[in-house]
Amino acid sequence: MKGFVIAAAGSGSGKTTVTLALLAWLASKGIKVAPFKVGPDFIDPGHHTKIAGRDSVNLDSWMLTQEYNQTLFAKAARDADIAVVEGVMGLFDGYDGTSELGSTAQMAKILGLPVLLIVDVKGMARSAAAMVKGFETFDPDLDICGVIFSRTGSRVHYEYLKTAVEQHCKTPVLGCMPRKENIVMPERHLGLVTAQERGISQEVLSTLVSMVEENVEMNKLLDHLEPVSLEQDQRPDPGLHPPEKRPVIGVAKDKAFCFYYPDNLDRLREAGAEILEFSPLEQDRLPEGIDGIYFGGGYPEIFAENLSSKKDLMDEIRRASLAGMPIYGECGGFMFLSKEVSDGQKEYPMAGCFDFSIQMSKRLRSLGYREIVLKEDTLIGQKGDIIRGHEFHYSSLKEGENQAGPTGPVKNVYHVTSRAGREISLKGFQTGQTLGSYLHVHFGSNPSCARSFVRACSVFKENRQPFVRDR
Repeated sequence: MKGFVIAAAGSGSGKTTVTLALLAWLASKGIKVAPFKVGPDFIDPGHHTKIAGRDSVNLDSWMLTQEYNQTLFAKAARDADIAVVEGVMGLFDGYDGTSELGSTAQMAKILGLPVLLIVDVKGMARSAAAMVKGFETFDPDLDICGVIFSRTGSRVHYEYLKTAVEQHCKTPVLGCMPRKENIVMPERHLGLVTAQERGISQEVLSTLVSMVEENVEMNKLLDHLEPVSLEQDQRPDPGLHPPEKRPVIGVAKDKAFCFYYPDNLDRLREAGAEILEFSPLEQDRLPEGIDGIYFGGGYPEIFAENLSSKKDLMDEIRRASLAGMPIYGECGGFMFLSKEVSDGQKEYPMAGCFDFSIQMSKRLRSLGYREIVLKEDTLIGQKGDIIRGHEFHYSSLKEGENQAGPTGPVKNVYHVTSRAGREISLKGFQTGQTLGSYLHVHFGSNPSCARSFVRACSVFKENRQPFVRDR
């Protein structure tokens, strides 16, 4: 197998467009491609997955250890012909200005992959050579295998740039992606519109493939790449003791709930759970026979009117919570478990497992990596466990966030700090066996996460009392 990392000089340089184009071209040639994304993004991987036909996996050097990233990469790239890793921000941008920590460059070196550099050349000429020269000399340990110019204005413009770079740099110029207004992706407050809601049209995909075919020397790139060693730790997690009777965890998956790290679901399966996907938007009842529920993030506010009409479904969720079924919601899923979501004009009733009112905002309320220490035993770990995740949302709780839920008092079970160690006001709310927070936790950051969740579902399965489904 071969592989490479797609990086850019900075955010907004066309990195995602080039990634999608290259994935589309590779898929069109029948090449089995394993896509990846550096960082805690959910939007880009969704589009990767649709185009490549296999899950795009998140890699992250802060939430996950180096060894875990390497094992995750090897596992997800198994049986692929090529791995394509989309970077984050600029190539060398990380946690601070003094080290490579958290950067795309660091991840490229962790994985042992070369970098394909994307340079936005709109309004630029010979200066592009100076930029490429700086990137190829900044870190001698990094292999930059080629450069692609994005947003070129004409063929003459491209040839000018190519000549300048070839005269002053050793990095080969592999082509360009000309400016085309018809491939601009629609955006929303968390980034691009999700692949589940509005996939990339066949027309746009065909355009992307043609652009690569006509403007990028893909064979030159592929011939340059060296085979990648996929060594991975095959030893089972010593803490895993899958239950004899596999509990079934219902996972909400549709346009409203689509933000999941694929590895989280894999960890649940490896811990002994069976995953059963269902759609709160399309289904009026909970799936039969489930022993727990996982509501991931997404855009419940966009579909609030539809969700609020699902009265039987929400009633069953409340009854399941009262019966002690393990229910875990993060970010959008947490919002759905609240009492209501308000867009400033109207309040939309939600499941009501927490007696919270959620207020949408036009500005970003919180963003960043988070580390939590569990203050009590929870669905995703025991008291004292350390778990890492990421927070990104445009809503907040109204006053009264410590009110009781249907199952009794609501406790804050998280002590949260930022990546830099600063205390954060983010909370993890638990009432009975229902846990919710704005935090997107990566189960790979602590093996106890998946084990604890599956164990709780197993206990519920063994001791369950039927909660009322039919009235």
